[in-house]
Amino acid sequence: MQRPCRITFVFISLFLVSPYGEKTGNKVTNYNIGAIIDVDSRIGKEEKAAFEFAVQSFNNDVSNNHKLSLYIQNSRRNPLLAATAAKKLIEEQEVIAIIGLETWEEAALVSDIGSRARVPVLSFAAPALITPSRWPFLVTMANGDSEQMKCIAATISSFNWKRVVVIYEDDAFGGDSGKLALLSEALSDVGSEIEYRLVLPPFSSVSNPNEVVQDELIKLFNVQSRVYIVLQSSLPMTIHLFEKAKEIGLIGRDSAWITTNTISNYFDSFNSSVISSMQGILGIKTYYDEGTNLYKTFYPQFRRTFRDENPEEDNFQPSVNALRAYDSIRTIKQAMDSDENSPDSLLKNILSSNFTGLSGEIHFQQRKLSHDPILRIVNVIGKSYNELDFWLPGTGFSKNNGYVGYISADFTGTVIWPDGSKLVPKGWAMPTNKKPMIIGVPARTAFEKFVKVEDGKHPGQKNYDGFCIELFYKVVNVLEYVLIYQFDPHNGTYDELVHKVYNKTYDAAVGDITILANRTTFVEFTQPYAATGLSMIVPVKPESSAWMFLKPFTTKMWLVTGSILIYTMFIVWFLEHQSNPDFRGPWNNQIGTVFWFTFSSIFFAHREKIYSNLTKVVVVVWLFVALILTSSYTASLTSMLTVQRLEPTVTDIEWLKRSNVKIGCDGDSFVRTYLEDVLKFKSYNIENVSSEYKYEGEFKSNHIAAAFLELPYGRVFLNHYCKKFTTTAPTYTFGGLGFIFQKGSPVARDFSRAILKLSEDGTLMSLEQKWFAPSPECSANVTEESKTDSLSIHSFWGLFIISVATYTVCLLLFLAYSLKRYWNHEEENNAGILPLVDESVWNKAMRLAKYIYNGKVCVRGEASAAPRVPDIYKWSSPTWDYDRSSSHISMENYEVKSQAESEIGIQLQAHN
Repeated sequence: MQRPCRITFVFISLFLVSPYGEKTGNKVTNYNIGAIIDVDSRIGKEEKAAFEFAVQSFNNDVSNNHKLSLYIQNSRRNPLLAATAAKKLIEEQEVIAIIGLETWEEAALVSDIGSRARVPVLSFAAPALITPSRWPFLVTMANGDSEQMKCIAATISSFNWKRVVVIYEDDAFGGDSGKLALLSEALSDVGSEIEYRLVLPPFSSVSNPNEVVQDELIKLFNVQSRVYIVLQSSLPMTIHLFEKAKEIGLIGRDSAWITTNTISNYFDSFNSSVISSMQGILGIKTYYDEGTNLYKTFYPQFRRTFRDENPEEDNFQPSVNALRAYDSIRTIKQAMDSDENSPDSLLKNILSSNFTGLSGEIHFQQRKLSHDPILRIVNVIGKSYNELDFWLPGTGFSKNNGYVGYISADFTGTVIWPDGSKLVPKGWAMPTNKKPMIIGVPARTAFEKFVKVEDGKHPGQKNYDGFCIELFYKVVNVLEYVLIYQFDPHNGTYDELVHKVYNKTYDAAVGDITILANRTTFVEFTQPYAATGLSMIVPVKPESSAWMFLKPFTTKMWLVTGSILIYTMFIVWFLEHQSNPDFRGPWNNQIGTVFWFTFSSIFFAHREKIYSNLTKVVVVVWLFVALILTSSYTASLTSMLTVQRLEPTVTDIEWLKRSNVKIGCDGDSFVRTYLEDVLKFKSYNIENVSSEYKYEGEFKSNHIAAAFLELPYGRVFLNHYCKKFTTTAPTYTFGGLGFIFQKGSPVARDFSRAILKLSEDGTLMSLEQKWFAPSPECSANVTEESKTDSLSIHSFWGLFIISVATYTVCLLLFLAYSLKRYWNHEEENNAGILPLVDESVWNKAMRLAKYIYNGKVCVRGEASAAPRVPDIYKWSSPTWDYDRSSSHISMENYEVKSQAESEIGIQLQAHN
């Protein structure tokens, strides 16, 4: 039979009063209050001392018209005992309220009893996930753990730890009070996760705690993560936990420990032996202000009371639970100040509380504290701890406890870690000589330049070589620490290699491993050291065409050149046909002459003479344009004919699928699956080719029509077979090539940083040139990028603009001078003659056009000869001198008719 609960009765009154609610002659009312705590624990001892001091202080106040009587029941953290004690307090002591309850399991059961009896219950424990709405008389004096879990997750993120181990003591109902779910969610938000959960049995259920704790902690050596979060634990279990962890070496180099406030709040209560086993750990404490007048009054009285009642304790510092106990008594006392003393009015008054207590602001919303407390991160050093950053709810880390000042998303405090250094631990089980890092290496690669595994001289010995292996050696040399490793050949597919790292058969894998989205779910990739994509390799054939002579120029270039030629022909004809007999005569002769002249001038083979100086300017510009065009055409055509031009035999992936031909790929890589699932090739048309040296034979035997290789492999292949094969079709891009590690491994980050460093200083490029240098015949071969392209108009548009502008200016000058001569001639012929008939605009335009074309002007009624225009002495060269005599004869014939005869002719025409 269980020992009956010890009852401590505190009765302080100036007068003899009845047990519940009776008034004396001085109208002083006495109220009974019940408290359910674990009296035997350090927490219970502090709460008991705080309760007694608070009751004594309020009862000593002469202004009070009511007094408090406190009845304390010992629950030993057992929910059933707590429920029994609550029923007894309500039925026997007729308490008006119940306070205490350190665990949520106790609070839930007692709240059921209190709600049925309509007795308010002030709990020091709060649920992690559910709201207390189902218990109408429950008021929680504690905060939820959501903000604390966010603080822990932010701390984990600040140190770039990706995996953690959670340790907690199982409660009486086999759970973790919902804290684990909150922590898992908070860690997920910062990109971290829980790798392992270590659940310790309830301390009261074990007979040999040291042995049980040691057996459980030994399991952690099989877990890679070395970041431990102690979620919840009773004080006795906490002491055994850290002493054993220190003893077996879990608290030391590369490890980090973080405790929640259920443990950290009692750092002040631990003796020196316990503190010595917790050196270097981080703790999350609930912050309270020790500078207030209320705290300065409370602190010495509490120490005196606690020391008198617990002389065996060597630390008398109050924790936040003692402060909360004092505030709970104050809350009830203020609620009783109203005239109404019914249970409903008491609950209403409690929920209306609004004051600043020892533990912080006391104000309720939805029957729980309305604000989250400020947290303080502390670091255990020596016999005590150093206070580091604050955690402000909803804001983040801060150097002070206010919302004004330096606020950061990352933890900024300087931590002394368990090994005594300030260097942030890896948080990972680093390899040692006894347990080196096992690294898997692909042993059957298709391209040996990347990874090559050969048998050594001795049985069982393997030699590793290749670009990836040498890069690994370079990275290890760059690391700031010594990495102890051991290679192990993997004879299987790349997906199987990834899975071996995932299931922890290998700690890492080094080789030409493609970064894919589905693989990142299982393993951690480093920074890619090479770009990857899927390219199609096909045989080539010499390019031949009957229209090769047209390829030096693009189609648009040919059209523009032809247009310039036609425009030049027109300008030369227009400037020359009036005065140059070579450009006169029937239309077909004129067109043939001007075409022959313009085209033959390209080769300087024209025989026609040029009379007009404007025409000479046009011809000079045309000859310059022709020289540039012919030189460029000759150079481009020569390059096309002398450099071997190869074209692929297949250019379209869809053609391969429609033709139902076979294709080749590396069967050990992901490419085969990609061809089937993404590009939709039929499985029976895909051939596995195990070596780069077999592809040429597969092509020659027409066994495959195309090969699909990742981009790095394709480049290596074409470096040796550049004259026989080429790449075509779009390249499908992937994440690159990288090394892989287990999820959360800090070594992956160090490798990524080292790869970037090698890339920046040129080491990576030197390795590529060493391993992937092209063969001699390919190094001198013209690559696909060096092929001669057709010349376009973009290279000559300036030349064409200059030529067209020059031609147009010459044409406009010729027209301007011709019009001037025409109007002068009109004025001379019409001087002194009155127009008898108005001439139409059409007739005038026709006469002007005929003048410009023939160089003659038609007099009204008869076509009379007029002087040739332009003036040959101003606009022609001396080459006309041979025909000057005939010109004089013609000019005399033009003046045969007199002015009178002209007038008579006009009058006769008018008369008719």
